[in-house]
Amino acid sequence: MSRERVNHYCPLCGSPTELLERFGIERPVCTTCGHIVFFAPAVAVLALIVQNDHVLLVQRANDPKKGLWVTPAGFMEWYEDPVVAIRREVLEETNLDVRVDRLIDVFHTPDDGGLADVVIAYAASVIGGELQAADDAQAAAWFTRGSLPELAFLPTQRVLARWVAGEL
Repeated sequence: MSRERVNHYCPLCGSPTELLERFGIERPVCTTCGHIVFFAPAVAVLALIVQNDHVLLVQRANDPKKGLWVTPAGFMEWYEDPVVAIRREVLEETNLDVRVDRLIDVFHTPDDGGLADVVIAYAASVIGGELQAADDAQAAAWFTRGSLPELAFLPTQRVLARWVAGEL
């Protein structure tokens, strides 16, 4: 894996943990109370927003992959429905309100250079707002199939390849 997950102390009692095989892989296990630490995947959502045969992309303001372009995306909070999360992320990054139209795909991407382990991709349509880059986007712009900039992250690359091919 590209990111090692570490937990040196038990989240229940604070005692040290040791790596022991549990359920087929090594996991941190508390040396006092026996609690097994299970790491939750980092889940992100992305929106493919197409309008007048142009796709909306945002330029990343932060690492990883600062300066490259992606579909509007971001991490879900633990309490959020994925549809609520993508609407929030699009609004934060672009100032646009969107309607989620359908699920496109779910990607497992722990090794693509990003921080997400799972990315849920949706097709969405603009229903309000005025485009303005904000939050962790340094720019936001519409692109044609023939004018795509350098893209970051596997989910954006795969979704846009399908859009360019006319599959979405």
